[in-house]
Amino acid sequence: MKNNYYKLKGCLLFILSGLCIAAQASNEVQSVRVWPSPDNTRVVFDLTAAPEHKYFALDKPDRLVIDLRNIKSGSNLPAVSGDTGLIKAIRSSSDNNSMRIVLDLDKASKATVFALPPTPPYGHRLVVDLPDSQPQHSTPAITPTIRTARDIVIAIDAGHGGEDPGSIGPSGFYEKNITLPIARQLAQMIDRQPGMKAMMVRTKDYYLHVNRRTEIARGQQADLLVSIHADAFTTPQPRGASVWVLSLRRATTEVGRMLEQTERHSELLGGVAEIIKDSANERYLAQTVLDLSMNHSMVTAYQVANEVLNELGKVAHLHKKEPQAASLGVLKAPDIPSILVEVGFISNPDEEKQLKAAAHQTRLAQSLFTALKRHFEQSPPADSLFAQQRAREHRVSAGESLSLLAQRYNVSIDDLRNLNQLSSDSIRVGQTLRLP
Repeated sequence: MKNNYYKLKGCLLFILSGLCIAAQASNEVQSVRVWPSPDNTRVVFDLTAAPEHKYFALDKPDRLVIDLRNIKSGSNLPAVSGDTGLIKAIRSSSDNNSMRIVLDLDKASKATVFALPPTPPYGHRLVVDLPDSQPQHSTPAITPTIRTARDIVIAIDAGHGGEDPGSIGPSGFYEKNITLPIARQLAQMIDRQPGMKAMMVRTKDYYLHVNRRTEIARGQQADLLVSIHADAFTTPQPRGASVWVLSLRRATTEVGRMLEQTERHSELLGGVAEIIKDSANERYLAQTVLDLSMNHSMVTAYQVANEVLNELGKVAHLHKKEPQAASLGVLKAPDIPSILVEVGFISNPDEEKQLKAAAHQTRLAQSLFTALKRHFEQSPPADSLFAQQRAREHRVSAGESLSLLAQRYNVSIDDLRNLNQLSSDSIRVGQTLRLP
């Protein structure tokens, strides 16, 4: 009798353990997304629950192998969305509530694999980052020209991208799909202006960490970094554009504090946070130089921000008429003046509709271009073409006339009149005239 009892108990325990294993084996890969960028490829596996995984690399040929445990029996890997030259194929096999995923690589890559918790609009994810040591689509470097006067380089950062959609409007529209079209139009306007050159920090729909964005701008020797975003709030009422500059303390408004939190949220959504290393040997000298550089950058950024607000106010409602301050990573480059432009509140239904309109995006880009051009015309870098052109000016003295100046500088009266937008030949003492 006693033996029968233990046999029965053993059977029950075996059945219960089997049921527990079956209950745990309920995870499933819902989708596979590939996000290529110039120097990294990200693969995202969307799952129904937190992944239990191990991974290892193989060579000859190069492969990355990922083993997922507690996967629903009979489940298959869904179709892959997106592609990249670094990955030749993604295949899988299943056995005993586990799935083996193999990424066939075009060349060796030191993979980083990590899990991310649910953050709307995504659920549980397993993320694979594959750095490309020799990217096929790297940003072209600036080549020196023969002339001494250089172009002013504007780095344009389209906020968010790829795995990080940014804020989401009431209709489900993503912030990243607003920032990139505006950035592209602004870049085109800048490139058409002699003496100015645009470089896009993000050219397509992929994620870049905030630190990487400033590194790209620095690599192109940018004179200014403009980061374009769309704002959001917990209620639909707030509306209007704003411009943000760096605060070395805390944000000055509640919206600013939310913006700081959103940036940290984007880092989580996009990937593992990166660490900026300080390898300076002469710490005190380096700190002094950095302080001076940062002070110049912050002053310049504040001046640019005011110019941008003046122009934005002509095409959009302003949420704040003065530059706002927050401690944001994309603004922290000590050697590059940086501003962050919020073109409107995507959380406001009316503004979301407006921000989605191509015509309004063009108006926003035009206002940004006008402001940037005016700032650098007034305060050009000393070695720039703008500075060279600014040197061709004349301050009117008593007894001088337009015809006299035209004769002195060997230019036509019509050219002088058109360049300075004069409605007549009348000029006044103290007036500054630009010379062709």
